[in-house]
Amino acid sequence: MKPAKKYIIFDFDSTFTQVEGLDELCDIALDGKKNKEQVMEEIKALTDLGMEGKLLFEESLQKRIRLLSAHKEHLPILVDRLKAKVSPSFQRNKAFFESFAERILIISSGFKEFIVPIVTDFGIKPANIFANTFQYDTTGNIVGYDDENVLSQNKGKVKLLQSLNLQGDVYVVGDGYTDYEIREAGLANKFYAFTENIHRDKVAEKADHVVPTLDEFLYLHKLPMKVSYPKNRIRVLLLENIHPKAAEAFKEEGYQVEVVKGGLDEEELCERIKDVYILGIRSKTQVTPKVLSHANKLISVSAFCIGTNQIALKECTHKGITVFNAPYSNTRSVVELAIGQMIMLIRKIFERSQQMHQGIWSKSAKNSFEIRGKRLGIVGYGNIGAQLSVLAENLGMEVYFYDIVDRLALGNATKCNSLEELLSTCDIVSLHVDGRPENKNLIDEAAFQQMKEGVIFLNLSRGFVVDIDALVTHLKSGKVAGASVDVFPKEPKTNQETFESALRALPNVILTPHIGGSTEEAQVDIATYVPKKIIEYINTGSTYGSVNMPNLQLPAQREAHRLLHIHKNTSGILANINNVLAKHQINIVGQYLKTNEEIGYVITDIDRAYDKEVITDLKAIEHTIWFRILY
Repeated sequence: MKPAKKYIIFDFDSTFTQVEGLDELCDIALDGKKNKEQVMEEIKALTDLGMEGKLLFEESLQKRIRLLSAHKEHLPILVDRLKAKVSPSFQRNKAFFESFAERILIISSGFKEFIVPIVTDFGIKPANIFANTFQYDTTGNIVGYDDENVLSQNKGKVKLLQSLNLQGDVYVVGDGYTDYEIREAGLANKFYAFTENIHRDKVAEKADHVVPTLDEFLYLHKLPMKVSYPKNRIRVLLLENIHPKAAEAFKEEGYQVEVVKGGLDEEELCERIKDVYILGIRSKTQVTPKVLSHANKLISVSAFCIGTNQIALKECTHKGITVFNAPYSNTRSVVELAIGQMIMLIRKIFERSQQMHQGIWSKSAKNSFEIRGKRLGIVGYGNIGAQLSVLAENLGMEVYFYDIVDRLALGNATKCNSLEELLSTCDIVSLHVDGRPENKNLIDEAAFQQMKEGVIFLNLSRGFVVDIDALVTHLKSGKVAGASVDVFPKEPKTNQETFESALRALPNVILTPHIGGSTEEAQVDIATYVPKKIIEYINTGSTYGSVNMPNLQLPAQREAHRLLHIHKNTSGILANINNVLAKHQINIVGQYLKTNEEIGYVITDIDRAYDKEVITDLKAIEHTIWFRILY
């Protein structure tokens, strides 16, 4: 028995195109006229009322035509405008329309004069296009429409479908109530509310499915589409007040985005991570092995900050989850804060300001110094430490640095051979180390003992690198003349929680709530940089800038399908991949491989024509961690 023939019915206005044709015609016809704005608002309101089922369609159409004041000569202009406003997901899936033209019908309450020139460009046959037609007076003015056409009448689409008597399965894709009426009348198997251009709540409520793009409809029906996976299915979870520009970037790409203002504890995140593809965090949220065990669809974790010690990187790697961060975006902000705090502390500005607020006038130069000529010791000479070195030297400071990695000195900075050498030499010590476990309590009681009497101390790196009790002891004794701390071993998850620390209420101590990188400029840069890396990874497979995956920057994908294969770094995997491809007689257009000590990443571009069984065989290769296909 042959399977039932399938018919797909598409609406035109606000579905095939991003706009309503009559609204655009009105905009053209009334160009330069004083009442244009008022008339356009009336027409748009009538359109919405008709599409939402709040006004009988026939009445809505009659009133709009009366308001139009359009002429035949406006129609070519309208057609050109509409061709530029075909819905993006329709544009990218033009090949689908051309391949399935026999099954596709355009049924619209709009007008053939502007619909036919648009949809026939997509291979749709004129005989499969059903719409209204205008009527003109002797000078070409549009004065009405053919009211004998059922599509100009109430429930016109229902009447038309009844007359067509289609034998087979019928699926309707549209944005209006008149599209739903086909399903309501029992003439369609399902109605899909199309929301790429406009979301009408009443229509969406009635739909069997809401499809944000044509890709989603094609995916549901296993029909060929331009992209390998509908972007609207990619869920993004952003925590900890990440700048809104990040959410905007993901939404523009078509992803579903959920934003949570504060951080989440382990149990909460275990619950929320289900079905999430992209997780965005800052420094407070801990992405633990337990959290990752609940992440059934996660492909990327993104740290919207520099550090990644809050993420279980090894477990992410073993699961094929790519981790990105923002290693440079807030460097300047942290450096400027460090410079500012050095000056505040060595001049005792903060302490004097507190006295002034208490009404105490204490004008004196005693124990107030310039930073010019002072010795600055920078512990950790990465991006932040190096930039601080340059700015501090420009302010007249002598710069010393210590790093466990052999780094090139900038300017006249002096490299110290040990941490003890730096601590015993410098007047000001500023920490800029990373979050590796070995740095826990790097600055402990012994380290403070090694520092000069009256040292100024700053920690803008990680909270756990300093023994807070030892710092408090030496602040109280005067060994440390002033301190600035921006990071703490335990920090509140939200702004509503109380901050507790033994450092509170001590004089000449500046406490800031982990705001080293919290400037508008830095947060905008981070919120732009990180999504760009993730979107590039999802769209092309490029891992350049990842902290845990082999870094590959890939050329553009052209006329090929791209196979992404992440596997344990074991010998013979590449040969096994190529054996599978050879077995299926698949031509390799391009191939790229990179490994690290734990995993390998192979990207293979192949001709688009291939037996789908090859995908199953590639996934079955021993030691495969993760596989994805892009097209």
